[in-house]
Amino acid sequence: MKNIVVYPGTFDPITYGHTDLISRAARLFEHVIVAIAVNRNKTPLFTLEERIALAQQSLRDYKNVEVQGFEILLSDFAKQCNANIILRGLRAVADFDYEFQLASMNRCLAPEVETVFLMPAENYMYISSSLVREIATLGGNVAEFVPPPVAAALNKKLGKK
Repeated sequence: MKNIVVYPGTFDPITYGHTDLISRAARLFEHVIVAIAVNRNKTPLFTLEERIALAQQSLRDYKNVEVQGFEILLSDFAKQCNANIILRGLRAVADFDYEFQLASMNRCLAPEVETVFLMPAENYMYISSSLVREIATLGGNVAEFVPPPVAAALNKKLGKK
């Protein structure tokens, strides 16, 4: 059986925490699909197309990783992609409660798809897209938290150098 993993998220923007998990997933699984959600409950800084392009630029060296946008139930998207695994990241104990609910619901909707959790490396545990956006909005340097194309896009989007 070929293990195809879907790593879903808003990725607004993609961070080194995300790329750390993707890099490890690329070693563990035959095929990794980074699934960028529209997520109507959030107001992203970047459009879906921009988030897809930034992820593709940041992940271009991974031959078994592809980036796709989606606007349907994650369980349906996983089935559509013939994925048998959903990857979720856990940064802190606080993430577990929410992730446990999601995993349980996805198991109910798609019992043939397993959820696997990975933790980012310790030096990325504190990074979140929302913190990166806040730092960038307030004029801080985000270069140590995001890939270079993302830092450049944040600066451009926010009207900085």
